[in-house]
Amino acid sequence: MDIVSEDTKFNSAYGLKRTVPELVEDLVGFMRAEPLRKYKITIGTDSQKNSEDKVDFVTAVVIHRIGSGGRYFWRHLDYGKFHTLRDRIIKEVMLSLELGQQVLGELRNLIPASGPGAENIPEWEFEIHADVGEGGATKSLIQEVVGMIRAYNFEAITKPDSYAASNVADRYTH
Repeated sequence: MDIVSEDTKFNSAYGLKRTVPELVEDLVGFMRAEPLRKYKITIGTDSQKNSEDKVDFVTAVVIHRIGSGGRYFWRHLDYGKFHTLRDRIIKEVMLSLELGQQVLGELRNLIPASGPGAENIPEWEFEIHADVGEGGATKSLIQEVVGMIRAYNFEAITKPDSYAASNVADRYTH
């Protein structure tokens, strides 16, 4: 039996705490509500040092109904000291990749590729967003980060288009 702590649950805009399977059920329900639309599911993580010299990591899961809004979920995880920006960025990407594997696994369990129920599933894409870009201290990390994400067979998105990490997750860092 898995024990899920409150720290590992995701927050929703409705004030609910969601486990990964519950979060994925919410994503699928959102897609099934308008199955003729196209969707993009994105995961991104941002981090910031807090006052105790620990690092606060926030991971966001965003579902975008193309042309018609979306929903998002987020969670905080605190870690000890990170000595370099590179170490923090790599940890951000690893948190996103680990969650991406979980979410995609759950999606595959809930969404049949064929057979009964498959006809009610809309078209959707899946991306990992990294908080790195050409205009800043993370410029030298872009190739490494994109390579990591692609090695996991995910689509890699960087700034300025990595809204799951650089906008949604960033909003909740302390």
